[in-house]
Amino acid sequence: MTTKTMRLLVTATALVALTACDASVPNNTASFNIVGASIPDMQTAMAEGRTTSREITEQYLTRIGLYEDKLNGANSINANALAQADALDKERAAGNIRGPLHGIPVALKDNIMTKDDMPTSGGMLAFKHYMAPYDATLTTKLKDAGAIIIAKSTLSELAGWFGSDFRPGGYNAAAGQSYNPYDPRANDNGTPVLAVAGSSSGIGVAADMWAGNVGTSTAGSIEGPSNANMLVGIRPSTGRISRHGIIPLTLDQDTAGPMTKTVAGAAIMLGVMEGDPDPNDPRTTECEAPPNHDYTPFLKADALKGVRIGIPRAGLYEPYEFPGRAEPFSGLEADEAASMEEAIAAMKAAGAEIVDPADLPSMTATDPADNIMTRNICQLAPDGEAPDDLCSNVLRYGMKRDFNLWLDSLGDSAPVKTLTELRAWNSEHEADGAIRYGQGRLDAADAVDLEKDKARYELNRAEDLQLARAEGLDAALTEHNLDALVFPGTSGSNISARAGYPVVVVPFGMVINDAPGANGSEEKTRPYGFSFVGGHCQDPKIIGIAYAFEQATKKRVPPPHTP
Repeated sequence: MTTKTMRLLVTATALVALTACDASVPNNTASFNIVGASIPDMQTAMAEGRTTSREITEQYLTRIGLYEDKLNGANSINANALAQADALDKERAAGNIRGPLHGIPVALKDNIMTKDDMPTSGGMLAFKHYMAPYDATLTTKLKDAGAIIIAKSTLSELAGWFGSDFRPGGYNAAAGQSYNPYDPRANDNGTPVLAVAGSSSGIGVAADMWAGNVGTSTAGSIEGPSNANMLVGIRPSTGRISRHGIIPLTLDQDTAGPMTKTVAGAAIMLGVMEGDPDPNDPRTTECEAPPNHDYTPFLKADALKGVRIGIPRAGLYEPYEFPGRAEPFSGLEADEAASMEEAIAAMKAAGAEIVDPADLPSMTATDPADNIMTRNICQLAPDGEAPDDLCSNVLRYGMKRDFNLWLDSLGDSAPVKTLTELRAWNSEHEADGAIRYGQGRLDAADAVDLEKDKARYELNRAEDLQLARAEGLDAALTEHNLDALVFPGTSGSNISARAGYPVVVVPFGMVINDAPGANGSEEKTRPYGFSFVGGHCQDPKIIGIAYAFEQATKKRVPPPHTP
Protein backbone atom coordinates (compact mmCIF):
# COMPACT_ATOMS: atom_id res chain seq x y z
CA MET A 1 0.00 0.00 0.00
CA THR A 2 1.42 3.38 -1.00
CA THR A 3 1.80 6.30 1.39
CA LYS A 4 -0.70 8.27 -0.68
CA THR A 5 -3.28 5.47 -0.53
CA MET A 6 -2.77 5.02 3.20
CA ARG A 7 -3.31 8.74 3.76
CA LEU A 8 -6.56 8.74 1.78
CA LEU A 9 -7.82 5.62 3.51
CA VAL A 10 -7.10 7.06 6.93
CA THR A 11 -8.88 10.27 5.97
CA ALA A 12 -11.97 8.46 4.68
CA THR A 13 -12.31 6.03 7.57
CA ALA A 14 -11.53 8.65 10.20
CA LEU A 15 -14.19 10.99 8.82
CA VAL A 16 -16.81 8.30 9.23
CA ALA A 17 -15.60 7.08 12.64
CA LEU A 18 -15.12 10.49 14.24
CA THR A 19 -18.56 11.74 13.24
CA ALA A 20 -20.56 8.56 13.67
CA CYS A 21 -21.99 9.75 16.97
CA ASP A 22 -22.66 13.34 15.90
CA ALA A 23 -26.14 14.16 17.09
CA SER A 24 -26.46 17.49 15.31
CA VAL A 25 -28.69 15.92 12.65
CA PRO A 26 -31.38 13.37 13.58
CA ASN A 27 -30.68 9.93 12.17
CA ASN A 28 -34.12 8.37 11.92
CA THR A 29 -34.04 7.39 8.27
CA ALA A 30 -34.62 4.00 6.75
CA SER A 31 -31.73 2.15 5.16
CA PHE A 32 -30.79 3.43 1.70
CA ASN A 33 -28.00 1.78 -0.27
CA ILE A 34 -26.01 4.04 -2.57
CA VAL A 35 -24.60 1.11 -4.61
CA GLY A 36 -26.07 1.42 -8.08
CA ALA A 37 -28.18 4.43 -7.09
CA SER A 38 -28.54 7.32 -9.50
CA ILE A 39 -28.61 11.03 -8.68
CA PRO A 40 -32.43 11.12 -9.12
CA ASP A 41 -32.71 8.05 -6.84
CA MET A 42 -30.80 9.88 -4.10
CA GLN A 43 -32.79 13.07 -4.43
CA THR A 44 -36.05 11.14 -4.21
CA ALA A 45 -34.86 9.22 -1.15
CA MET A 46 -33.81 12.41 0.63
CA ALA A 47 -37.04 14.18 -0.29
CA GLU A 48 -39.04 11.24 1.13
CA GLY A 49 -36.97 11.17 4.33
CA ARG A 50 -35.52 7.73 3.62
CA THR A 51 -31.94 8.95 3.84
CA THR A 52 -29.86 12.07 4.39
CA SER A 53 -26.91 13.65 2.66
CA ARG A 54 -24.86 12.65 5.69
CA GLU A 55 -25.74 8.97 5.30
CA ILE A 56 -25.04 9.06 1.58
CA THR A 57 -21.69 10.76 2.15
CA GLU A 58 -20.74 8.28 4.89
CA GLN A 59 -21.46 5.37 2.57
CA TYR A 60 -19.33 6.87 -0.19
CA LEU A 61 -16.45 7.53 2.22
CA THR A 62 -16.69 3.93 3.40
CA ARG A 63 -16.46 2.67 -0.18
CA ILE A 64 -13.47 4.90 -0.82
CA GLY A 65 -11.88 3.22 2.21
CA LEU A 66 -12.71 -0.22 0.78
CA TYR A 67 -11.58 0.20 -2.81
CA GLU A 68 -9.10 3.07 -3.10
CA ASP A 69 -6.11 0.81 -2.47
CA LYS A 70 -7.16 -1.40 -5.41
CA LEU A 71 -8.18 1.34 -7.86
CA ASN A 72 -6.27 4.53 -6.95
CA GLY A 73 -9.20 6.61 -8.14
CA ALA A 74 -8.84 9.65 -5.87
CA ASN A 75 -6.02 12.17 -5.72
CA SER A 76 -7.45 13.77 -2.55
CA ILE A 77 -10.51 13.59 -0.30
CA ASN A 78 -12.48 16.45 1.20
CA ALA A 79 -11.94 16.30 4.98
CA ASN A 80 -14.93 18.61 5.43
CA ALA A 81 -17.36 16.48 3.42
CA LEU A 82 -19.43 15.26 6.35
CA ALA A 83 -19.66 18.69 7.95
CA GLN A 84 -20.87 20.05 4.64
CA ALA A 85 -23.41 17.22 4.37
CA ASP A 86 -24.72 18.06 7.86
CA ALA A 87 -25.12 21.72 6.91
CA LEU A 88 -27.01 20.78 3.74
CA ASP A 89 -29.28 18.43 5.70
CA LYS A 90 -30.13 21.29 8.06
CA GLU A 91 -30.95 23.49 5.06
CA ARG A 92 -33.22 20.77 3.67
CA ALA A 93 -34.98 20.39 7.02
CA ALA A 94 -35.59 24.15 7.01
CA GLY A 95 -37.15 23.93 3.55
CA ASN A 96 -34.22 25.38 1.64
CA ILE A 97 -33.28 23.24 -1.35
CA ARG A 98 -30.44 24.89 -3.27
CA GLY A 99 -30.85 22.96 -6.48
CA PRO A 100 -31.02 19.52 -8.10
CA LEU A 101 -27.68 18.41 -6.60
CA HIS A 102 -28.49 19.40 -3.01
CA GLY A 103 -26.59 17.03 -0.74
CA ILE A 104 -25.12 14.91 -3.57
CA PRO A 105 -21.39 14.01 -3.35
CA VAL A 106 -19.54 14.42 -6.64
CA ALA A 107 -15.85 14.49 -7.61
CA LEU A 108 -13.91 16.85 -9.84
CA LYS A 109 -11.07 15.86 -12.12
CA ASP A 110 -7.93 17.15 -10.44
CA ASN A 111 -7.35 19.85 -13.04
CA ILE A 112 -10.48 21.74 -11.93
CA MET A 113 -9.65 24.34 -9.32
CA THR A 114 -10.99 24.34 -5.78
CA LYS A 115 -9.93 27.14 -3.47
CA ASP A 116 -10.77 25.25 -0.28
CA ASP A 117 -10.86 21.67 1.02
CA MET A 118 -8.48 20.04 -1.50
CA PRO A 119 -5.41 20.78 -3.62
CA THR A 120 -5.51 21.18 -7.40
CA SER A 121 -2.54 19.32 -8.88
CA GLY A 122 -3.28 18.63 -12.54
CA GLY A 123 -1.32 15.46 -11.75
CA MET A 124 1.92 17.47 -11.62
CA LEU A 125 4.32 16.62 -8.81
CA ALA A 126 5.19 20.33 -8.55
CA PHE A 127 1.52 21.09 -7.76
CA LYS A 128 0.78 18.04 -5.60
CA HIS A 129 -0.15 20.10 -2.53
CA TYR A 130 -1.10 23.32 -4.30
CA MET A 131 -4.12 25.19 -2.90
CA ALA A 132 -5.62 27.31 -5.66
CA PRO A 133 -6.41 30.98 -5.05
CA TYR A 134 -9.90 30.78 -6.59
CA ASP A 135 -12.61 28.28 -7.50
CA ALA A 136 -13.29 27.32 -11.09
CA THR A 137 -16.58 28.76 -12.32
CA LEU A 138 -18.09 25.28 -12.53
CA THR A 139 -16.95 24.53 -8.96
CA THR A 140 -18.88 27.55 -7.75
CA LYS A 141 -21.97 26.54 -9.71
CA LEU A 142 -21.88 23.01 -8.26
CA LYS A 143 -21.55 24.30 -4.70
CA ASP A 144 -24.32 26.84 -5.23
CA ALA A 145 -26.58 23.98 -6.37
CA GLY A 146 -25.84 22.06 -3.15
CA ALA A 147 -23.29 19.55 -4.42
CA ILE A 148 -20.60 18.27 -2.05
CA ILE A 149 -17.18 18.07 -3.71
CA ILE A 150 -16.16 14.86 -1.97
CA ALA A 151 -12.92 14.20 -3.83
CA LYS A 152 -10.57 15.14 -6.60
CA SER A 153 -10.52 12.24 -9.03
CA THR A 154 -7.32 11.06 -10.62
CA LEU A 155 -6.34 11.83 -14.21
CA SER A 156 -3.67 11.42 -16.82
CA GLU A 157 -1.20 14.17 -16.03
CA LEU A 158 -2.02 17.54 -17.60
CA ALA A 159 -5.06 16.07 -19.34
CA GLY A 160 -2.81 13.58 -21.13
CA TRP A 161 -0.18 16.03 -22.41
CA PHE A 162 2.72 14.34 -20.66
CA GLY A 163 5.45 11.82 -21.45
CA SER A 164 7.64 11.44 -24.50
CA ASP A 165 6.56 8.24 -26.20
CA PHE A 166 4.85 5.52 -24.20
CA ARG A 167 2.49 6.99 -21.59
CA PRO A 168 -0.24 4.91 -19.93
CA GLY A 169 -3.65 6.47 -19.44
CA GLY A 170 -4.60 7.21 -15.85
CA TYR A 171 -1.04 7.89 -14.71
CA ASN A 172 0.19 11.08 -13.08
CA ALA A 173 3.30 11.92 -11.08
CA ALA A 174 1.30 13.29 -8.14
CA ALA A 175 -0.68 10.11 -7.44
CA GLY A 176 0.57 7.26 -9.65
CA GLN A 177 -1.35 4.78 -11.79
CA SER A 178 -5.10 4.14 -11.60
CA TYR A 179 -6.95 0.93 -12.50
CA ASN A 180 -10.25 -0.09 -14.05
CA PRO A 181 -12.85 -1.64 -11.68
CA TYR A 182 -13.98 -4.01 -14.44
CA ASP A 183 -10.53 -5.63 -14.27
CA PRO A 184 -8.17 -3.95 -11.76
CA ARG A 185 -5.16 -6.15 -12.45
CA ALA A 186 -1.76 -4.64 -13.14
CA ASN A 187 0.83 -5.79 -15.66
CA ASP A 188 4.35 -6.49 -14.45
CA ASN A 189 5.34 -2.88 -15.21
CA GLY A 190 2.43 -1.50 -13.18
CA THR A 191 0.29 -0.47 -16.14
CA PRO A 192 -3.37 -1.57 -16.20
CA VAL A 193 -4.39 -4.85 -17.80
CA LEU A 194 -7.65 -3.12 -18.73
CA ALA A 195 -7.17 0.47 -19.84
CA VAL A 196 -8.87 3.31 -18.00
CA ALA A 197 -8.91 5.13 -21.37
CA GLY A 198 -8.46 8.85 -21.50
CA SER A 199 -7.27 11.51 -19.13
CA SER A 200 -10.39 11.87 -16.97
CA SER A 201 -11.42 9.20 -14.52
CA GLY A 202 -14.64 7.21 -14.52
CA ILE A 203 -13.34 4.89 -11.82
CA GLY A 204 -15.00 6.48 -8.79
CA VAL A 205 -18.47 6.63 -10.36
CA ALA A 206 -18.31 3.06 -11.68
CA ALA A 207 -17.16 1.77 -8.27
CA ASP A 208 -19.77 3.84 -6.37
CA MET A 209 -17.19 6.00 -4.60
CA TRP A 210 -19.15 9.15 -5.54
CA ALA A 211 -22.33 9.87 -7.47
CA GLY A 212 -20.92 11.73 -10.45
CA ASN A 213 -17.63 12.95 -11.83
CA VAL A 214 -16.75 16.10 -13.73
CA GLY A 215 -14.21 15.30 -16.40
CA THR A 216 -12.56 17.41 -19.06
CA SER A 217 -12.07 16.59 -22.71
CA THR A 218 -9.78 18.02 -25.37
CA ALA A 219 -9.98 15.05 -27.74
CA GLY A 220 -11.82 12.23 -25.98
CA SER A 221 -11.02 12.39 -22.28
CA ILE A 222 -14.64 12.35 -21.14
CA GLU A 223 -15.74 9.93 -23.82
CA GLY A 224 -12.95 7.37 -23.38
CA PRO A 225 -13.15 6.91 -19.59
CA SER A 226 -16.94 6.83 -19.74
CA ASN A 227 -16.85 4.06 -22.32
CA ALA A 228 -14.14 2.12 -20.46
CA ASN A 229 -16.06 2.27 -17.17
CA MET A 230 -19.56 1.70 -18.60
CA LEU A 231 -20.81 5.18 -17.80
CA VAL A 232 -22.82 7.87 -19.50
CA GLY A 233 -20.53 10.74 -20.44
CA ILE A 234 -21.50 14.05 -22.00
CA ARG A 235 -18.95 16.11 -23.88
CA PRO A 236 -21.06 19.21 -24.38
CA SER A 237 -20.67 21.70 -27.19
CA THR A 238 -17.52 23.67 -26.47
CA GLY A 239 -18.55 26.78 -24.55
CA ARG A 240 -21.62 25.40 -22.77
CA ILE A 241 -19.55 25.07 -19.57
CA SER A 242 -17.07 27.75 -18.57
CA ARG A 243 -13.43 26.69 -18.69
CA HIS A 244 -12.36 29.44 -16.25
CA GLY A 245 -10.37 27.83 -13.46
CA ILE A 246 -9.55 24.62 -15.33
CA ILE A 247 -5.90 23.83 -16.08
CA PRO A 248 -5.95 24.04 -19.88
CA LEU A 249 -4.53 21.95 -22.66
CA THR A 250 -5.88 24.20 -25.39
CA LEU A 251 -8.95 26.41 -25.11
CA ASP A 252 -9.63 25.77 -28.79
CA GLN A 253 -10.93 22.33 -27.83
CA ASP A 254 -11.13 22.05 -24.01
CA THR A 255 -14.43 21.54 -22.24
CA ALA A 256 -15.69 20.02 -19.01
CA GLY A 257 -18.57 17.57 -18.83
CA PRO A 258 -20.41 15.14 -16.53
CA MET A 259 -19.88 11.40 -16.12
CA THR A 260 -22.58 9.41 -14.29
CA LYS A 261 -24.34 6.05 -14.31
CA THR A 262 -27.44 7.38 -16.10
CA VAL A 263 -28.35 9.91 -18.75
CA ALA A 264 -30.68 11.65 -16.31
CA GLY A 265 -27.87 12.16 -13.79
CA ALA A 266 -25.54 13.54 -16.45
CA ALA A 267 -28.26 15.87 -17.77
CA ILE A 268 -28.85 17.25 -14.27
CA MET A 269 -25.15 17.89 -13.74
CA LEU A 270 -24.79 19.55 -17.15
CA GLY A 271 -27.62 21.98 -16.41
CA VAL A 272 -26.05 22.97 -13.10
CA MET A 273 -22.57 23.44 -14.54
CA GLU A 274 -23.73 25.42 -17.57
CA GLY A 275 -25.53 28.22 -15.81
CA ASP A 276 -25.36 31.74 -17.19
CA PRO A 277 -22.61 32.98 -19.54
CA ASP A 278 -19.30 33.61 -17.77
CA PRO A 279 -17.47 36.87 -18.58
CA ASN A 280 -14.22 34.99 -17.94
CA ASP A 281 -14.95 32.66 -20.88
CA PRO A 282 -16.30 34.36 -24.00
CA ARG A 283 -17.29 31.07 -25.62
CA THR A 284 -20.05 30.60 -23.03
CA THR A 285 -22.25 32.82 -25.19
CA GLU A 286 -22.16 30.46 -28.21
CA CYS A 287 -25.06 28.16 -27.26
CA GLU A 288 -28.39 29.15 -25.78
CA ALA A 289 -29.13 27.33 -22.52
CA PRO A 290 -32.46 25.53 -22.15
CA PRO A 291 -35.11 27.24 -19.99
CA ASN A 292 -34.04 27.34 -16.34
CA HIS A 293 -30.82 25.55 -17.37
CA ASP A 294 -32.84 22.34 -17.17
CA TYR A 295 -32.20 19.47 -19.59
CA THR A 296 -34.63 17.05 -17.92
CA PRO A 297 -37.66 18.07 -20.06
CA PHE A 298 -35.80 16.52 -23.01
CA LEU A 299 -35.63 13.14 -21.26
CA LYS A 300 -38.49 11.35 -22.97
CA ALA A 301 -38.63 7.58 -23.40
CA ASP A 302 -40.07 7.93 -26.92
CA ALA A 303 -37.48 10.46 -28.14
CA LEU A 304 -36.12 8.01 -30.73
CA LYS A 305 -39.39 7.84 -32.65
CA GLY A 306 -39.02 9.45 -36.03
CA VAL A 307 -35.44 10.63 -35.59
CA ARG A 308 -32.91 9.98 -38.32
CA ILE A 309 -29.71 8.29 -37.15
CA GLY A 310 -26.71 8.02 -39.47
CA ILE A 311 -24.13 5.23 -39.48
CA PRO A 312 -20.72 6.46 -40.73
CA ARG A 313 -19.33 3.10 -41.83
CA ALA A 314 -16.25 4.07 -43.85
CA GLY A 315 -13.15 4.00 -41.70
CA LEU A 316 -15.08 3.47 -38.48
CA TYR A 317 -16.98 0.20 -38.74
CA GLU A 318 -15.55 -1.65 -41.71
CA PRO A 319 -12.00 -2.06 -43.13
CA TYR A 320 -10.76 1.01 -44.93
CA GLU A 321 -7.50 2.17 -46.47
CA PHE A 322 -6.82 5.82 -45.78
CA PRO A 323 -4.63 7.75 -48.25
CA GLY A 324 -1.08 8.30 -47.08
CA ARG A 325 -1.30 5.88 -44.16
CA ALA A 326 0.90 2.81 -44.13
CA GLU A 327 -1.54 0.70 -42.11
CA PRO A 328 -5.15 0.42 -43.26
CA PHE A 329 -7.99 0.39 -40.73
CA SER A 330 -8.81 -3.27 -40.18
CA GLY A 331 -12.39 -2.73 -39.08
CA LEU A 332 -14.11 -3.53 -35.82
CA GLU A 333 -13.39 -6.80 -34.05
CA ALA A 334 -16.13 -9.41 -34.52
CA ASP A 335 -17.64 -8.93 -31.07
CA GLU A 336 -17.47 -5.14 -31.37
CA ALA A 337 -19.22 -5.27 -34.73
CA ALA A 338 -21.90 -7.61 -33.36
CA SER A 339 -22.49 -5.27 -30.42
CA MET A 340 -22.89 -2.28 -32.74
CA GLU A 341 -25.32 -4.13 -35.00
CA GLU A 342 -27.37 -5.06 -31.94
CA ALA A 343 -27.42 -1.41 -30.86
CA ILE A 344 -28.49 -0.25 -34.32
CA ALA A 345 -31.30 -2.82 -34.32
CA ALA A 346 -32.41 -1.57 -30.91
CA MET A 347 -32.59 2.00 -32.21
CA LYS A 348 -34.67 0.87 -35.14
CA ALA A 349 -36.98 -1.09 -32.85
CA ALA A 350 -37.44 2.06 -30.73
CA GLY A 351 -38.67 3.97 -33.77
CA ALA A 352 -35.54 5.53 -35.22
CA GLU A 353 -34.99 5.74 -38.97
CA ILE A 354 -31.51 4.40 -39.71
CA VAL A 355 -29.55 5.91 -42.58
CA ASP A 356 -26.81 3.41 -43.42
CA PRO A 357 -24.26 4.35 -44.59
CA ALA A 358 -23.93 8.04 -43.80
CA ASP A 359 -20.21 8.53 -44.34
CA LEU A 360 -18.25 11.68 -43.61
CA PRO A 361 -16.66 13.24 -46.72
CA SER A 362 -13.51 14.21 -44.81
CA MET A 363 -13.02 10.56 -43.88
CA THR A 364 -13.47 9.22 -47.39
CA ALA A 365 -11.46 11.89 -49.25
CA THR A 366 -8.76 10.36 -51.44
CA ASP A 367 -6.34 13.28 -51.12
CA PRO A 368 -4.39 13.04 -47.81
CA ALA A 369 -4.63 16.83 -47.42
CA ASP A 370 -8.44 16.55 -47.37
CA ASN A 371 -8.72 13.47 -45.16
CA ILE A 372 -9.02 14.16 -41.44
CA MET A 373 -7.70 10.71 -40.52
CA THR A 374 -4.32 11.53 -42.03
CA ARG A 375 -4.02 14.80 -40.10
CA ASN A 376 -2.71 13.69 -36.73
CA ILE A 377 -1.88 15.96 -33.80
CA CYS A 378 1.67 17.36 -33.88
CA GLN A 379 3.13 16.23 -30.57
CA LEU A 380 6.91 15.93 -30.51
CA ALA A 381 9.62 17.56 -32.71
CA PRO A 382 10.83 19.77 -29.83
CA ASP A 383 12.77 22.01 -32.21
CA GLY A 384 9.47 23.79 -32.77
CA GLU A 385 8.97 22.57 -36.32
CA ALA A 386 5.94 20.44 -37.03
CA PRO A 387 6.96 16.86 -37.99
CA ASP A 388 5.14 17.12 -41.33
CA ASP A 389 2.89 19.39 -43.27
CA LEU A 390 -0.30 17.46 -42.58
CA CYS A 391 -0.32 17.26 -38.79
CA SER A 392 -2.20 19.86 -36.75
CA ASN A 393 -0.18 22.17 -34.51
CA VAL A 394 -3.26 23.37 -32.57
CA LEU A 395 -2.66 21.42 -29.35
CA ARG A 396 1.06 22.17 -29.11
CA TYR A 397 0.49 25.86 -29.75
CA GLY A 398 -2.53 26.09 -27.47
CA MET A 399 -0.75 24.26 -24.65
CA LYS A 400 1.99 26.87 -24.43
CA ARG A 401 -0.33 29.84 -24.92
CA ASP A 402 -3.10 28.80 -22.53
CA PHE A 403 -1.04 27.06 -19.86
CA ASN A 404 1.12 30.14 -19.39
CA LEU A 405 -1.99 32.34 -19.20
CA TRP A 406 -3.40 30.05 -16.52
CA LEU A 407 -0.17 30.26 -14.54
CA ASP A 408 -0.39 34.07 -14.75
CA SER A 409 -3.86 33.92 -13.19
CA LEU A 410 -2.44 32.25 -10.07
CA GLY A 411 -0.26 35.19 -9.09
CA ASP A 412 2.52 34.67 -6.60
CA SER A 413 0.99 31.46 -5.22
CA ALA A 414 2.09 29.27 -8.15
CA PRO A 415 5.13 27.05 -7.55
CA VAL A 416 6.29 27.80 -11.11
CA LYS A 417 5.54 30.81 -13.29
CA THR A 418 5.92 29.44 -16.81
CA LEU A 419 5.91 26.20 -18.77
CA THR A 420 9.68 26.61 -19.07
CA GLU A 421 10.00 26.73 -15.28
CA LEU A 422 7.80 23.64 -14.92
CA ARG A 423 10.03 21.70 -17.31
CA ALA A 424 13.12 22.76 -15.34
CA TRP A 425 11.47 21.81 -12.04
CA ASN A 426 10.54 18.41 -13.44
CA SER A 427 14.11 17.77 -14.59
CA GLU A 428 15.47 18.74 -11.17
CA HIS A 429 13.03 16.33 -9.50
CA GLU A 430 13.30 13.44 -11.94
CA ALA A 431 14.66 11.20 -9.17
CA ASP A 432 11.46 11.91 -7.20
CA GLY A 433 9.29 10.63 -10.07
CA ALA A 434 8.36 13.93 -11.70
CA ILE A 435 8.86 12.64 -15.25
CA ARG A 436 8.74 8.87 -15.12
CA TYR A 437 7.70 8.76 -18.78
CA GLY A 438 9.70 11.78 -19.88
CA GLN A 439 8.34 15.18 -20.87
CA GLY A 440 8.81 15.30 -24.62
CA ARG A 441 5.32 16.70 -25.17
CA LEU A 442 5.99 19.54 -22.75
CA ASP A 443 9.32 20.18 -24.49
CA ALA A 444 7.56 20.29 -27.86
CA ALA A 445 4.90 22.71 -26.65
CA ASP A 446 7.43 24.98 -24.97
CA ALA A 447 9.51 25.08 -28.16
CA VAL A 448 6.62 26.76 -29.97
CA ASP A 449 7.18 30.44 -30.75
CA LEU A 450 3.81 32.09 -30.22
CA GLU A 451 4.62 34.83 -32.72
CA LYS A 452 6.55 32.97 -35.42
CA ASP A 453 4.30 29.90 -35.30
CA LYS A 454 1.03 31.82 -35.16
CA ALA A 455 0.37 31.63 -38.89
CA ARG A 456 0.88 27.85 -38.89
CA TYR A 457 -1.43 27.52 -35.89
CA GLU A 458 -4.16 29.66 -37.47
CA LEU A 459 -3.93 27.68 -40.69
CA ASN A 460 -4.19 24.36 -38.83
CA ARG A 461 -7.09 25.59 -36.73
CA ALA A 462 -8.98 26.65 -39.84
CA GLU A 463 -8.21 23.29 -41.50
CA ASP A 464 -9.37 21.40 -38.40
CA LEU A 465 -12.69 23.23 -38.43
CA GLN A 466 -13.12 22.77 -42.18
CA LEU A 467 -12.50 19.01 -42.05
CA ALA A 468 -14.38 18.39 -38.80
CA ARG A 469 -17.36 20.64 -39.49
CA ALA A 470 -18.06 21.68 -43.10
CA GLU A 471 -16.55 18.57 -44.75
CA GLY A 472 -17.17 16.27 -41.81
CA LEU A 473 -20.03 16.24 -39.33
CA ASP A 474 -22.06 19.06 -40.87
CA ALA A 475 -21.79 17.52 -44.34
CA ALA A 476 -23.12 14.13 -43.19
CA LEU A 477 -25.83 15.60 -40.96
CA THR A 478 -27.06 17.96 -43.69
CA GLU A 479 -26.81 15.65 -46.70
CA HIS A 480 -28.87 12.94 -45.01
CA ASN A 481 -31.07 15.25 -42.91
CA LEU A 482 -29.86 13.53 -39.74
CA ASP A 483 -30.55 14.21 -36.10
CA ALA A 484 -27.43 12.35 -34.93
CA LEU A 485 -24.56 10.12 -35.98
CA VAL A 486 -23.56 6.95 -34.11
CA PHE A 487 -19.87 6.14 -33.69
CA PRO A 488 -18.54 2.81 -32.34
CA GLY A 489 -17.03 3.20 -28.88
CA THR A 490 -15.42 6.62 -28.81
CA SER A 491 -14.13 6.68 -32.38
CA GLY A 492 -15.90 9.98 -33.06
CA SER A 493 -14.12 11.82 -30.25
CA ASN A 494 -11.32 13.43 -32.23
CA ILE A 495 -13.47 14.84 -35.00
CA SER A 496 -16.22 16.04 -32.64
CA ALA A 497 -13.67 17.68 -30.32
CA ARG A 498 -12.08 19.59 -33.19
CA ALA A 499 -15.54 20.70 -34.27
CA GLY A 500 -16.64 21.49 -30.72
CA TYR A 501 -19.86 19.47 -31.16
CA PRO A 502 -21.76 17.49 -28.50
CA VAL A 503 -21.17 13.81 -27.80
CA VAL A 504 -23.08 11.50 -25.47
CA VAL A 505 -21.52 8.13 -24.63
CA VAL A 506 -24.02 5.43 -23.69
CA PRO A 507 -23.11 2.04 -22.13
CA PHE A 508 -24.18 -0.98 -24.10
CA GLY A 509 -22.02 -4.07 -24.66
CA MET A 510 -19.25 -6.11 -23.07
CA VAL A 511 -16.53 -7.49 -25.33
CA ILE A 512 -13.29 -9.44 -25.06
CA ASN A 513 -10.34 -7.72 -23.45
CA ASP A 514 -7.59 -8.77 -25.83
CA ALA A 515 -4.98 -6.34 -24.50
CA PRO A 516 -1.49 -7.60 -23.56
CA GLY A 517 -1.58 -8.94 -20.04
CA ALA A 518 -5.14 -10.20 -20.24
CA ASN A 519 -3.70 -13.68 -20.88
CA GLY A 520 -5.84 -14.28 -23.92
CA SER A 521 -9.01 -14.40 -21.87
CA GLU A 522 -12.11 -14.71 -23.97
CA GLU A 523 -14.37 -13.53 -21.16
CA LYS A 524 -16.40 -10.45 -21.97
CA THR A 525 -14.62 -8.21 -19.52
CA ARG A 526 -14.33 -4.93 -21.42
CA PRO A 527 -17.17 -2.38 -21.60
CA TYR A 528 -17.96 -1.29 -25.13
CA GLY A 529 -20.62 1.33 -25.79
CA PHE A 530 -21.00 3.94 -28.49
CA SER A 531 -21.34 7.67 -29.01
CA PHE A 532 -24.22 9.80 -30.26
CA VAL A 533 -22.80 12.90 -31.98
CA GLY A 534 -24.87 15.90 -33.01
CA GLY A 535 -24.55 19.33 -34.58
CA HIS A 536 -23.32 22.52 -32.94
CA CYS A 537 -25.33 23.39 -29.79
CA GLN A 538 -27.71 20.47 -30.40
CA ASP A 539 -26.99 19.09 -26.93
CA PRO A 540 -30.64 18.90 -25.76
CA LYS A 541 -31.65 16.84 -28.78
CA ILE A 542 -28.70 14.44 -28.46
CA ILE A 543 -29.26 14.01 -24.72
CA GLY A 544 -32.92 13.18 -25.38
CA ILE A 545 -31.99 10.59 -28.01
CA ALA A 546 -29.43 9.03 -25.66
CA TYR A 547 -32.00 8.86 -22.86
CA ALA A 548 -34.56 7.12 -25.04
CA PHE A 549 -31.98 4.56 -26.13
CA GLU A 550 -30.88 3.97 -22.54
CA GLN A 551 -34.46 3.40 -21.43
CA ALA A 552 -35.10 1.03 -24.33
CA THR A 553 -32.04 -1.12 -23.64
CA LYS A 554 -30.78 -0.69 -20.03
CA LYS A 555 -27.61 -2.63 -20.75
CA ARG A 556 -25.27 -1.19 -18.12
CA VAL A 557 -23.86 -3.73 -15.67
CA PRO A 558 -21.84 -2.83 -12.55
CA PRO A 559 -18.15 -3.74 -12.24
CA PRO A 560 -17.69 -7.19 -10.65
CA HIS A 561 -14.68 -6.23 -8.53
CA THR A 562 -16.36 -3.52 -6.43
CA PRO A 563 -19.62 -5.08 -5.17
